[in-house]
Amino acid sequence: MVADRKRGGRAADAEQAEDRKPQSDEAHSAFTPPLGVPLPPPPEDDHPTSEFAVPEGIAPESGAEPEGSAFTLPPGTSVPVAPQAVYPAFTPPHGIPRVSLTKEAPWQDRMRTMLRMPVGERPAPERAEKQDEPGPPVPRVLDLTLRIGELLLAGGEGAEDVEAAMFGVAHAYGLDRCEPTVTFTLLTVSYQPSLVDDPVTANRTVRRRGTDYTRLSAVFRLVHDITSRGLTLEEAYGRLAEIRRNRHPYPGWALTAASGLLAGAASMLVGGGVVVFLAAAVGAMCGDRLAWLASGRGLPEFYQFVAAAMPPAAMGVALSASHAHVQASAVITGGLFALIPGRALVAGVQDGLTGYYITAAARLLEVGYLIAGIVCGVLIVLYGGVRIGGGTLNPEAALERQERPVLQIIAAMLLVFAFAVLLQQERSTVLAATLNGGVAWVIYAALADTAGVDPVPATAIAAGLVGLFGQLLSRYRYASALPYVTAAIGPLLPGSATYFALLNFAKNEMNAGISSLTKAAALALAIAIGVNLGSEAARLFIRVPGGAGTRRAAKRTRGF
Repeated sequence: MVADRKRGGRAADAEQAEDRKPQSDEAHSAFTPPLGVPLPPPPEDDHPTSEFAVPEGIAPESGAEPEGSAFTLPPGTSVPVAPQAVYPAFTPPHGIPRVSLTKEAPWQDRMRTMLRMPVGERPAPERAEKQDEPGPPVPRVLDLTLRIGELLLAGGEGAEDVEAAMFGVAHAYGLDRCEPTVTFTLLTVSYQPSLVDDPVTANRTVRRRGTDYTRLSAVFRLVHDITSRGLTLEEAYGRLAEIRRNRHPYPGWALTAASGLLAGAASMLVGGGVVVFLAAAVGAMCGDRLAWLASGRGLPEFYQFVAAAMPPAAMGVALSASHAHVQASAVITGGLFALIPGRALVAGVQDGLTGYYITAAARLLEVGYLIAGIVCGVLIVLYGGVRIGGGTLNPEAALERQERPVLQIIAAMLLVFAFAVLLQQERSTVLAATLNGGVAWVIYAALADTAGVDPVPATAIAAGLVGLFGQLLSRYRYASALPYVTAAIGPLLPGSATYFALLNFAKNEMNAGISSLTKAAALALAIAIGVNLGSEAARLFIRVPGGAGTRRAAKRTRGF
């Protein structure tokens, strides 16, 4: 009973304490004035003041400096003439200048200029969209972009031009925030509508490579029409399907005859006569047929080059063993001219010079494997010939060159003509490439034979003129420069130096072989660098209308 009475007393005390608590609307803060004291006026939110403000009724001093910014230069400090040139990472005070890219300029220059800009500085697409039409079908545009890039990359085009073509197609159909990426076998394109949207990425792998410059030129014309004339997606897909269905312009027997003509003309450049011409032509045609047979059996390209290199070497060894008064070394040299992968070499060095190092390394590795296949095929035959014939092959025989300028110029032009046919060029470009190669050989012979200049700089100068003229012709026709350049460097290829290296290796003369192989590598690099330098000279001195001629390049690292 006593416990119940105590619990009841505590409950009553709790109820009285709860009644004495103010309700929520009656609660007051420590800053609330007591009853009867008026509230202070509300603060002027629209006109806030600072403790540094001048009180009302007091005029500021006459000599006071106007209010400025913390980034304002102090008085007496001079502003640089072109701050954007010194501090390119900051936006200029008058904004970023507008870039005007006229459609009269080649699309390669226009798209290359935009590719080297930051995404925010690129001009908007010029295609006018109607209000009742939806936006561009992004998956179809990306698919068309990848298919065009695949044809260009498989045809041997440089990585920079492939990226420019892909960006040009995507930009023409309204995808301005687009980033293409090209490697040796993989094509990737990514599109992000805005900074808050998810990007859409597609890729395509190049499985097979082929040499068809007619198809390459057709793709260039398609990209030009898309970027300049505004083809619809249906029209572009139709044109692309026609390009893929087109057959090669020359039949198989014409290609075999062209390989024989190339080898025979190359043998005449190094001092051969009629017999040497015929022997080199027969050996090259037999090698071409063996390579076609190996290709039909599904063998890799390495073994195709091994098979193609053996018949010309066997023909030279047979002529040397028969003690005929002919230059057997010239026969083998002519066969090597038809096999040296000059196209892949030039493309690899060009990618390296333009900053695409992964693609350049892959292309040069491909060149190394193909040359290794040629070395294996020739060394197998030469080693057997040296062992059987007792070393009758003389590596110095091919150096006895006679002064036959007219015959050599004709042979050089025949070589370029045959090379153009092997590259499946359009008939309209064969004559221009032949003349370009003839001029290159005249310059080389004048420097190396008449003026006594070392062969390496003479080759570089001649290759530079080839690149310059090829770039000018491609700009005139809005086409690729490869049809005008690749075949024209044929007479400059280091066929004789390569043969001397292989023969010295077969005779176990390593020092002489390494010396000849180093010379061949130096000549090959001189050709590639000369071609690229000539092309860059044409782009440097020929300004593009509308301000697209200035293009940004990578900066020197200065060791960091």
